[in-house]
Parts: sequence; structure tokens; C-alpha cells
Amino acid sequence: MSITLVTGAAGFIGYHVARRLLERGEAVIGLDNLNDYYDPSLKAARLKDLSDNSNNAFSFIEADFGDAERLERALDGREFGAVVHLGAQAGVRYSIENPRAYAHSNLVGHLNMLEVARHRGLRHMVYASSSSVYGGNDTLPFRVEDRVDHPLSLYAATKKADELMSETYANLYRLPQTGLRFFTVYGPWGRPDMAMWLFTDAILAGRPIEVFGEGDMRRDFTYIDDIVTGVVAALDNAPLDDGSPKAGGSVAPHRLYNIGNSRSEDLGRMIGLIEHACGRKAERVLLPMQPGDVRDTFADVSAIHRDLGYEPTTVIDDGIPRFVEWFRRYHRI
Repeated sequence: MSITLVTGAAGFIGYHVARRLLERGEAVIGLDNLNDYYDPSLKAARLKDLSDNSNNAFSFIEADFGDAERLERALDGREFGAVVHLGAQAGVRYSIENPRAYAHSNLVGHLNMLEVARHRGLRHMVYASSSSVYGGNDTLPFRVEDRVDHPLSLYAATKKADELMSETYANLYRLPQTGLRFFTVYGPWGRPDMAMWLFTDAILAGRPIEVFGEGDMRRDFTYIDDIVTGVVAALDNAPLDDGSPKAGGSVAPHRLYNIGNSRSEDLGRMIGLIEHACGRKAERVLLPMQPGDVRDTFADVSAIHRDLGYEPTTVIDDGIPRFVEWFRRYHRI
């Protein structure tokens, strides 16, 4: 039986990836430090769902991959052939307030996971990057070949640094890796710090919503099922070490892909769909852009479509009502 280590397994994307791997008959070792960046009870509920629906194929380790010694002890005696490294300190705005958390998890933690993959000779390491690396780029859609030298937040800078470290390990140790630049992921079991959750929670409670950028923003909203399909396709197809250029320009066994919905949607339209699903209008408080935010995102997914057949299928007209329905059910509203 194939065994995959999934870091951040109690997180939003990690939970869904672990669930998909379990559903297709694989075993998963989940690793997460269960920090309190947001309500740990949501993380516990995700883990319970994985355990309840795994037929004993899911095991969990509570450990901080930013602590090399603790990580080594936690993985001692555990066998796995690949790693999907999704654990990280997330959030653009939080990185302004707590920069050291990002250095610990996203820089030191990524290096520690590279060392695990190198010393174990794993067949493939798939890891999470972010659309935030595109920073102040004003040419849309964002292409993996674009320069990404002007991050607007420390979070974005750490994700770019992760890509560079991975390129180095691919060159030095021929470690096969795939980095995935996610674009505004949403859906059931999502994160409470994301706009879609915050808006839904406020609208259902009758509170005003804070709309940054005066509402003049666009995002490439990507439904979680499409994201997971892309992650699993990447996992199943490690880059070949044949010296030919990979997506992103590398000649090492390291490639980079955008995973998005390949549609840039107006923020106001997203809010309108939430209002419709909630059955009530929102009181909108328009605020200026937040430091570190970008005005627009839009993913060119041609590289991952060409190489892995990735094709997003869920538009926000379908995905947002599914999220709101789950939100009501989870909170018993």
C-alpha cells in the first residue's frame, strides 16, 4: 500500500488532500502542530473526520516540523514514499504582525522537510507555494515564467524563498519536487481568516462586513476539489530528471505550477453570491487596501494543463453556495 506523509493535515487543504488519498485506498500519515492561529477545534474536527472515514489507514503525529530534532523523533520508525508538504504559517496580514512565526514555519520548516525527503530518498516532494509570490506584477494572467522578485508581504517572500531552496535541493541532490502556487482556495472546511468565511459569518449574524480595497479587487477563487485534483495529479507524476527544462524554467527535477480557477472574479460579485446563499444583504463598510495585499490575481494554468491535464470545473456560482451550506451545517445555523 502506498503511504504518503501529509504535513498540515489538520489544515484546510491538507485535510482535503489526505481525504482524497484515503478515498482511493492509500495510507496517510498526517503531521500538524495544531497551533492556535485559528480555532484548534476546527482542526480537531477535521482530524476526527479523517480518522472516522479512513478504515484505519490514517495515522496522526502532533509535531512542529520547524523543530528539526522533534521532527526527526516523530518520524523515527515511520515509513512513507512521498510527502505532500502543505503545512505552513499562512496569511498575508498576520505576517506583518508576527514575522518570526513565518521564518520558523515557512523557512526553517521547509528546510527541515527538504532534509527529510533527501535523507529518506523519497520519490517525490510536492509542496505548497502561493500566488502571493507574484507580488506587484501588473501583467495578467500570472504565468509561472513571470519574474517574482517583488513580494509585497513577508509571507510572499517566504514562499519565494521556499521555491529557491527547493530548486537548490533538486540541483544538488536530484530530489524530485513540485511546487504549487495556489490561488485563493475556498470551500467546505475552509479557514476562518479567509474573506469568504468572514463575510459569511458576518452576514448570517447580521453584522457589517469590512471590504478592503474599497471593493475594487479581483481574485481567482479556486474551489477546494479542483485544488486537490491538481495536488494529487502532481503527486502521481514526479518530474523526470532528464536535464530538460521543467515548468518554471528549471532543468533540475523541480517544477512550478499555478493552480487556480483561471478566472478573475470581481470581489463584489463574490459578496453578492454569498448574500444570495445566505438569504440576506450585507452592510458593506468600504476600507482602503491592506498592507501586503494585491489588487488582482488571475492564474494562467496552461503549464499544469499541458503536463498533467489539470482542468478546473467549479465556478463560484456553484462553489460559494456549497461553502455556505457547509458553514450553516457546521455551525448548526
